[in-house]
Amino acid sequence: MKVRADSPVGRAVVKMATNPAFAKVGPSIVPRLDRWVHRLTGGRTTMSAGMVPILLLTTTGSRSGEARTAPLACVPDGDGFFVVGSNFGRERHPAWTANLIADPRAAVSFDGTDREVVAHLLSSEEKDAAWPRLLAAWPAYDSYAERSGRDLRVFRLDPAAADSPGAGPR
Repeated sequence: MKVRADSPVGRAVVKMATNPAFAKVGPSIVPRLDRWVHRLTGGRTTMSAGMVPILLLTTTGSRSGEARTAPLACVPDGDGFFVVGSNFGRERHPAWTANLIADPRAAVSFDGTDREVVAHLLSSEEKDAAWPRLLAAWPAYDSYAERSGRDLRVFRLDPAAADSPGAGPR
């Protein structure tokens, strides 16, 4: 069931998600539930998918070299996706953003399909152009940016070229 962010239920969910108390507990609960539902449904959906599209992003840990998977809200755009390093409005950038900066090759699972991608960290101008679409998908981003006190990192994930050596996490 799709829930619009501007519906009464959607507004209630956004209000809950922007509450500072939720920023303390949400990051330990929501990703686990999203990964569990993703496995349970064979990659067709996640718990959070009713509000905003969700993908599972697998990066290579910038320190560990291990594969790391994070469920993320996304905005599909043609063959690619936009993702925001909001970290629920917490002070630090999420680890997956550092992983993509260190190695932009990654893998995405979205709507039951797995694909290799290459990440591009948006410039200020590119981010400004994409921001209205990102807010339309998840209005909480403005609140997260304000509360975190940081410039949220925004990436575009595009399909990796078929002949790209070693595309995706190692």
